[in-house]
This record gives sequence, C-alpha cells and structure tokens, in this order.
Amino acid sequence: MDFKKIRTETTVVTRQKDQFYKGTGNIYETVAILTKRANQIASEMKEELNKKIEEFATNNDSLEEVFENREQIEIAKFYERLPKPTLIAIHEFLNDEIYFRNPRKDTQDEF
Repeated sequence: MDFKKIRTETTVVTRQKDQFYKGTGNIYETVAILTKRANQIASEMKEELNKKIEEFATNNDSLEEVFENREQIEIAKFYERLPKPTLIAIHEFLNDEIYFRNPRKDTQDEF
C-alpha cells in the first residue's frame, strides 16, 4: 500500500454516526471491521519503516554515524506525519474501499 498517496485527515474530525451503519447495519460490527483494518495498516506501515531503517544499520561505529542518524530521523518524521492507521481505515470504510463479510450472516441466510 502506498501511504504517500492517501488523502485523508491527519487529525480526528467529528463524523456523522449514521455513516457507520452503512454496509453493516450495526455500529459494533463496523467498529470491529475498522479495528481489524487499522491493525493491518499499522503492521504494513511498521514493516515498511523497519525495512527502510535496516538499510542504515551498521555494525561499526564511524564518523558517518551522525549523518546516518539524520537520515533515519527524516524517515521517522515522514512516517509520523502520515495519517494514523485508524484514520486511514475510517477513510477506506466511508469510501467503500474495504471488502468485508460476516460468515455468520452468510450461513443464517442459507437456512
């Protein structure tokens, strides 16, 4: 996922709770979906950040260490400025970009 291209709020905003009933009909089910998606996004972001930071890992101390630390700091600042995983998940849910299904509802329809 390319987090740089996501255009959503970087701070929490007040939303209409009726928007969260759309698709599920149950606010608690929506919260569970948002929680799972936010956890997925957070783990993807963490993996990507760790890969980028590993590029700067060295086993010896040198004079270039200060320069490398600056690069690591810039990468960390970039990720801090990104929208939080919860806000990205809410954005995806409200724009119908999340696929979800409830197996219990699917089996109830069959009976």
